[in-house]
Amino acid sequence: MAHAYTPGLKVTTNIKLRKERRLPLKGDVIVKIGDKVSADDIVARTELPGDVETLNLAGKLGVMPNELKQFMKKNEGDPILKGEIIAESSGFFGLFKNQIESPIKGTIETVSDITGQLILRAPPTPVEIDAYMDGEVVDIIENEGVVIESKVTFVQGIFGIGGEAQGIIEPIVHNPKDVVEAAIINESHRGKVLIGGSYVTKEAIETAVKVGATGIVVGGIDDAVLKEFLGYEIGVAITGNEDKGITLIITEGFGKMNMSPAAFRLLTHHKGDHASINGATQIRAGVLRPEVIVPLEASTKTHKTKDYSKGVEEGETVRIIREPYFGIIGKVTELPPDLEVIETESRVRILKVKTEDGKILTIPRANVEIIEA
Repeated sequence: MAHAYTPGLKVTTNIKLRKERRLPLKGDVIVKIGDKVSADDIVARTELPGDVETLNLAGKLGVMPNELKQFMKKNEGDPILKGEIIAESSGFFGLFKNQIESPIKGTIETVSDITGQLILRAPPTPVEIDAYMDGEVVDIIENEGVVIESKVTFVQGIFGIGGEAQGIIEPIVHNPKDVVEAAIINESHRGKVLIGGSYVTKEAIETAVKVGATGIVVGGIDDAVLKEFLGYEIGVAITGNEDKGITLIITEGFGKMNMSPAAFRLLTHHKGDHASINGATQIRAGVLRPEVIVPLEASTKTHKTKDYSKGVEEGETVRIIREPYFGIIGKVTELPPDLEVIETESRVRILKVKTEDGKILTIPRANVEIIEA
């Protein structure tokens, strides 16, 4: 029988993960295949062209465009400092000279004897990309970047904010049902990835930012809390570029939602290990999930892992990803082989899920995702 869905959020103890690390435009790759790299090692670098500043130089000097070059004190390609003289008219009998100063530090890019325009370009902006996770360079993308491979523990969330960061995993609650309050966050959490339970308050997030925590991983959050913390309504576009001083990863959904026992056990098991995290999320085409990555080479923890390639099985833990049961987690109790008619009058394969409070729900298989553990 064919499987009707693809496994969803991963909570995986031991997988081989590859990450592409690409520059925004062509540059130099400074590592080679086979190199061992740490998360914060620079693997490629380039320079973004500086901003352009345009001056109507002929107009400012009061001369014809084709006369410009005889008044220039600098040539095309010359570097120039802010306030330095670019051009100077002779005035009358050497008096009343008109001097034009550069408004920026940069380079003289072009001088047009047709339009009379001068184009200045600000200094380039250096751009470097790091490895993001500990691992080995297994491929080079010429002039663009690399591919890093590592055996890792991998936990995906359902939503997040904030970009890539690294820190030491530090559980701050004892139970996946516990709420993360500001009172339990302190100066010892600087540089840590804080593992919470079912919910996080705005005050707790702000305290974590204040003490210099790297990130918070927690089951749920209210959208109103998120809006108040960010200062604006979050949209459906990709997240990850928020500059709020912390990366926040939500594993289950909006509201007070217990972190899945599998994710909580796995993350707390890695207390003290170095992790790479990213809150970037995209829900629509090209789905992108927030993630916690713990490279296993430097970890002392050991795990057994399971093959999920065959799809769902009875006893599997799944999350429902469609209304009216969105976000509910349970165990698969039955996988009927025949197609059944659902409320929309479509005939689909279904499964039965037993929730934490003992209810049995009948759900189309396409409406769940496996929580790999």
